[in-house]
Amino acid sequence: MNKKHYTNKIYHLRNNIRILFQERKRIESLKIYEKRCLSKGYKFIAGIDEVGRGSLAGPVVAAAVVIKNIEEFFIAFLKDSKKLSRKKRETLFQLIIDKSSSVGIGIVESEIIEKINIAQATFLAMKRAIIGLEKTPDYILVDAFKIPYIRIEQNNIIKGEDSSISIAAASVVAKVYRDKIMQDMHKKYPEYQFNKNSGYGTKRHIIAIKEYGICPIHRKTFKSVLSGKNNLLLFDKN
Repeated sequence: MNKKHYTNKIYHLRNNIRILFQERKRIESLKIYEKRCLSKGYKFIAGIDEVGRGSLAGPVVAAAVVIKNIEEFFIAFLKDSKKLSRKKRETLFQLIIDKSSSVGIGIVESEIIEKINIAQATFLAMKRAIIGLEKTPDYILVDAFKIPYIRIEQNNIIKGEDSSISIAAASVVAKVYRDKIMQDMHKKYPEYQFNKNSGYGTKRHIIAIKEYGICPIHRKTFKSVLSGKNNLLLFDKN
């Protein structure tokens, strides 16, 4: 091996160390809400997020994640699930499970969404995620929305996935879990390509609805919108 080869190896090693150092700083900055809660005596702190709120088909899914040891917790590149590739989310999913003391999942199917509306379905999914935890949390950190009618202290954080490590973890868990559901739904209704669009209003999804109509997991309250002229407003890149 020549000198240039060793020089390149050293350069890449230094670059990787620099990237990991920056990641540690970023992850530490996302622990501020959790550490603040710990300093006030709260011990079982859950981050909560949901996915599927804007989908045309399938359930809304929420996840509640309680990190095992917030001081020592580190998962490189953990962030808002929307900013990660599917492959990266799936890798991080297992790491989050391994480093959490408890994870709860809440699912509200499309037929219930039709009956109670998407906002109430979102809150119901979040409550079910909390119930799914090993025990009731002392405090919850929630992305964007304050959950009504619960007797748990909470802090709703705008763009919580970018501010709280627990919420970021919950966003990844909820997204991966829901994507798995939609991949299973693709086997039943392959014409809609749920394995690719996860039920969101992509161009091909809209075309499939026009060609085949809606299937049992479509949210029928969107039907009048889909039949209109402004379908492009529904398109989602995720």
